[in-house]
Amino acid sequence: MDVVVIETPQLGDRSYLVHDGSVALVIDPQRDIDRVVAAARDAGVRITHVAETHLHNDYVTGGPVLAEAQGAQYLVNGADEVSFARVPVTDGQVLHVGRLLVRVVATPGHTHTHLSYVVRDTHDAGPAAVFSGGSLLYGSVGRTDLVSPHDTAALAHDQYSSVRRLVESAHPESALYPTHGFGSFCSIGPASHQESSTIREQAESNHALTDPDEDHFVSELLANITAYPAYYAHMSPLNASGVGPANLTVPDSVEAAELGRRLRAGEWVVDLRHRVAFADGHLSGSVSFEYGKGDNFTSYLGWVIPWNQPLTLLGPRDEVEKAIRDLARIGIESPDAAVGPYPGALAPETPQRSYPHKDWAGLLSARTPDDVVLDVRRPEEFEASHVVGALNVPVYELLGRVTELPEARIWVHCATGYRASVAASLLDRAGRDVVLINARFRDAAGAGIETMP
Repeated sequence: MDVVVIETPQLGDRSYLVHDGSVALVIDPQRDIDRVVAAARDAGVRITHVAETHLHNDYVTGGPVLAEAQGAQYLVNGADEVSFARVPVTDGQVLHVGRLLVRVVATPGHTHTHLSYVVRDTHDAGPAAVFSGGSLLYGSVGRTDLVSPHDTAALAHDQYSSVRRLVESAHPESALYPTHGFGSFCSIGPASHQESSTIREQAESNHALTDPDEDHFVSELLANITAYPAYYAHMSPLNASGVGPANLTVPDSVEAAELGRRLRAGEWVVDLRHRVAFADGHLSGSVSFEYGKGDNFTSYLGWVIPWNQPLTLLGPRDEVEKAIRDLARIGIESPDAAVGPYPGALAPETPQRSYPHKDWAGLLSARTPDDVVLDVRRPEEFEASHVVGALNVPVYELLGRVTELPEARIWVHCATGYRASVAASLLDRAGRDVVLINARFRDAAGAGIETMP
């Protein structure tokens, strides 16, 4: 048995191609299925089964499209209410995929109908592989508050029981392959950043398995619940209805006059360039979501910009192409684009704006008593440590709270500069006097900035 890991670091998730050298099972495929098809082709195997651990809340699955394209059986919990054809599976069921034996294990917690899959090779006496989706993660478990606030505590109790049942169902040396936990907001608690693990390692270190007191575990889990991206609310319904193939093509570039009209009309025009380049000069009305490596782009754009609004991407072709792929994964379909490295050339009749960008030393030397320091990190980050006198408005709340901010020059920061750049662009779009602090928060105290506690 061989397991091919298909990473989606932009969302902190993994998909898996599990095969016996001839046929393969795919678990939790992302919507851009070309990566999965390429992995199967490289391995020289045929995909005969596609399986979901649950109806996902952080991305649109590629399961239905992949199964149809490959003529594969699509395995989904029979208790899930879905609008597409599937092969319903249930707890305890055993399926054959070539020489692989796939056992279905009910692991409610992340969702009511969550499943895990224990896979072993009938020609190999070695330990199985455990595909745990959003159940048992490296160091923690999947969050339990995505279904309903009324179900959160009960699902946390379910999660405690499920991970124990899953551990008991597999050999201690079995490799563990979760879908979430690599930066995904679907994880909760002290998820680790390790690359691999086994059932034994988790049994010895994962707080969900080492805490002997279920009520204590649940209270600790609930105390660590934090905000999650707004777009999550749309993912499970989309996945239950079944979404078609993603359109990953880069559209023809929007003409200058039309781009200018969209900006004047207040439509969302997203500049993908580096935050400093944006601060130095950008089209009036555009906002900054730096693409870079893409690790923050999808989650925060889907969190900040209202759902189902017209969207135009602005930037170099390679970044526009990557951004279109990333956005398709969360159900943002076929955005328009204005392709080119220099925004001024894309809409020469549109006014340009700029704002300063400084480091912590710049704040120390140039801040006046009337200026405001705005921290756009999450509340729990702010509570852990913050600049003395700073205001805290998380970046995902800023759009609806701009009017709460004082009429003053606003110095905006976050942990690394990424969220601050988004926030600074939103403030600039609203006509506010803003300075981007393009620096890491961990360096503030060393630069002489007073922080607490």
